[in-house]
Amino acid sequence: MTKSKEGAMTVLEHLSELRIRLAISATALLASAIYSFSRVAEIRRLITAPMQGGELIFLSPPEALTANLTLSFAAGAVIASPVILYQVLAFLFPAFARREKIFILTVLAGICFLFAAGVLFAYRVVFPYTIIFFLQFATESLEAQFIISDYISFFISFHLAFGFVFQLPLLFWALGRAGLISSLFLRRNRKFALLLMLLTAAVITPPDVLSQLIMTVPLLFLYELGIIAVMISERKKAKMPAEAGIIAGD
Repeated sequence: MTKSKEGAMTVLEHLSELRIRLAISATALLASAIYSFSRVAEIRRLITAPMQGGELIFLSPPEALTANLTLSFAAGAVIASPVILYQVLAFLFPAFARREKIFILTVLAGICFLFAAGVLFAYRVVFPYTIIFFLQFATESLEAQFIISDYISFFISFHLAFGFVFQLPLLFWALGRAGLISSLFLRRNRKFALLLMLLTAAVITPPDVLSQLIMTVPLLFLYELGIIAVMISERKKAKMPAEAGIIAGD
């Protein structure tokens, strides 16, 4: 891109760059969605594996096609996410200093890791138990058949919820860094947090003790991890005045 004499890009140049990066992101998403559509049967088998032989049905002529398109774009968004994320960072990063870039990349890496861990945990552990619970209601006169659009919507929202829930330690760290919460506050209110986790597990998971424990244990682990993150943030903030005093004394 052409820059002004001071080295800064003009508004029109920024808009031009934004248009290019949006076009690249849209192209990556579309290409990934088309590729996913060509593999939609394999993707559907992947998300229906926990059903253990249950059937998907559609009730209207276009519903199967609409559901496959939804699934293809969802899978395409996952495949294209590195390209889209790179385009966003490449557009925004020139405005930040090197230290700020490192901080943003660190936080972003934490978000991606925790989100992926939440989705993987949901898919491997919680979601199969949830589906098995619902399948228990099937009898000889009551066959388990899930509407494809409803199942895909449930699958996506269920895993997204776990991905966001696993951001808890990072959220605590951000709140602690901003001075809105303290590790002492979190430790003192641990019993109330545990009660809230049990209520959350009771709502999200089927009403059996095993499923609720499977959900509560990682939440409790995330809560304790959040306390550690806040403690680390507090120690860094405590060191800053001391280091400033040493520099001033020199």
